[in-house]
Amino acid sequence: MQKIFRKYMILITTAAILSILIIHYHLTMYLIESQQANTFQIKISQIIHTLENNQTELASIKNNLDEDYLTRTKAAKYLLEKNPDLLTSVTELENLAAFLGVDQLHITDNNGIIVHSSRPLYIGMDLHDDERTAAFLSILESHDEDAYFIQEAQPNIMEDAMMKYIGVARTGGKGIIQVGLEPTRELQAQARNTYHYIFSRFPTDIGEVFFAIDCNAGKVIAHSDGTLHNHMEEYYHADRFLGCENGAYRKMENNQMKYIVTRQYGDVLIGASISKDNLRSRLWNNILPTFIYLLFIAVIIILLLNYLVKRKVVDGIHNILKSLSDITNGNLDTTVMVSGNPEFQQLSNGINTMVKGIVNAADRTSKIIGMTQIPLAAFEYQKSMKHVFITPGLKDLLDLSCQDISVFRENPDIFYKKIQEIMENPMPGEKDIFQINGKKYVHIRFAAESDGYLGAITDVTKDVLDKRRILYENSHDQLTSLNKYQSFKQQAAAILANMPYGEIAAFVMLDLDSFKNVNDTYGHDTGDRYLQHFASVMQTMPEEHCLTSRRSGDEFCMMLFGCHQKNEIIGLLDFFFETLKNSKIDLNGIQAISIKASAGFSYTAGDNTDVSLLLHQADQALYKAKKEKKGNYAEYFPQ
Repeated sequence: MQKIFRKYMILITTAAILSILIIHYHLTMYLIESQQANTFQIKISQIIHTLENNQTELASIKNNLDEDYLTRTKAAKYLLEKNPDLLTSVTELENLAAFLGVDQLHITDNNGIIVHSSRPLYIGMDLHDDERTAAFLSILESHDEDAYFIQEAQPNIMEDAMMKYIGVARTGGKGIIQVGLEPTRELQAQARNTYHYIFSRFPTDIGEVFFAIDCNAGKVIAHSDGTLHNHMEEYYHADRFLGCENGAYRKMENNQMKYIVTRQYGDVLIGASISKDNLRSRLWNNILPTFIYLLFIAVIIILLLNYLVKRKVVDGIHNILKSLSDITNGNLDTTVMVSGNPEFQQLSNGINTMVKGIVNAADRTSKIIGMTQIPLAAFEYQKSMKHVFITPGLKDLLDLSCQDISVFRENPDIFYKKIQEIMENPMPGEKDIFQINGKKYVHIRFAAESDGYLGAITDVTKDVLDKRRILYENSHDQLTSLNKYQSFKQQAAAILANMPYGEIAAFVMLDLDSFKNVNDTYGHDTGDRYLQHFASVMQTMPEEHCLTSRRSGDEFCMMLFGCHQKNEIIGLLDFFFETLKNSKIDLNGIQAISIKASAGFSYTAGDNTDVSLLLHQADQALYKAKKEKKGNYAEYFPQ
């Protein structure tokens, strides 16, 4: 009987395992490929969506900047009409350009020749001489005093910089008033709207590669790995990827087979690839199907054993069936004890060994999870079980001790209470994310069922910290760490809206005196240190009364709040200028000077005052301070 059982066991078990392995391989590979194709389609859609959003953002930024630049040009026109004496001095024109926040200011006569300029090197320049400047002659040809022309950003050969020029017609005679600026925000937005930029910042899994091919030129225009080597370019042609819309294999560089998904977007073919070896590695690391197949094999073995025992065994059959029934009902501690002959004894030992293997399957699964080095933990409790199933990773994820784990395994209610305590305080603005001991963030998926509960926990600390870092970078100036201007305005508006009755707030515009001379004399690196030093002085202001920002270039602004009298605002300004005076910066290792700045402020006692209006008033006061006495501050008074 022993030989018969052994023969049937070897044949049937071997056949079952081979069948399962074959089915498992093909089915799982198909599922992995389908899942990868779907993932690539989603990511390509995200890339396209990002491109479209960037295009919309670029158009919005361009329109807003064009309106802003045109407004500055018209302001220059107005000021020159009111103060024609400004045309007599290059210095006055330089001050006017600085006041307007522009880099260049030019005035032509009725023949299109620059006769006045904040940059003397442009005086005498004829707009007819260059194709790009000739575009502004349409203003001279127009009879509309409100005629204007906004030119796209393009290289300025004379100053080796990208410049944007805006021109308006002069009033009372033919001529053009033209301003020039470096369109930094517009150029940055254009840089973000490229496949190279998007690919370099797009999150990819291990082994994933993204590329874009110009279908008209037949060339690769972007690749997530950077510049392609010459021997790799022959593999990236649009015609090679026909039929890859839903996923297909192609032989690529180094004779490597890759699974590729492509999509046509306009004249560009966007594709994503991953090596076949990478997909195969996922196959062998597929834990859940492996666990299911092990259980399936165990069930098949139990059924076959039960069938063979029924067919071949007479005595002791009821005891074996009863024991198997207890095991099936979840009492895995049952030990089959059958005596009477060696065959039954061996059968009992085989069943007990098999049950032990099933009980230890959870531990083996935990070890497999640990081998993957993924910060993942799982737990499960069913009423038919006597303990909680916990994978080893839970200890590190929740900062638990070995003793805690032992208690939780044997006490499902205590473990359930611990999980509920953690989940009582989710992170604001996040779903199912919780902080552990003030230093770690985990994502908990928990499901309570009628017969128990189960869940999974993953470590998302890096994702949370990355998100916070991105939010900080979006709202703070990279050079000075001060608030960006837009973020400053939003925070200031919130402070105004919630300002208690009886308090007053002031907005201060600041401009560094002679900053251009520092840049020209000591270089831009020293200029950057000059700006950073000034920003550090601003940061010495008390946080409970001051909100700081870098507006642009050497222009800064502050909001002073939490004050009850104008004298308190004056006191804070005096404190700032005294601190600035006493804080010296070393320019060249020999000379140390105090940073000089001018400021203008406007204050309000109401919470419904528009922030932009107060900043504009402060800007007017700043202009007054720089005109009357630099290195000081002035208050805004209505005209």
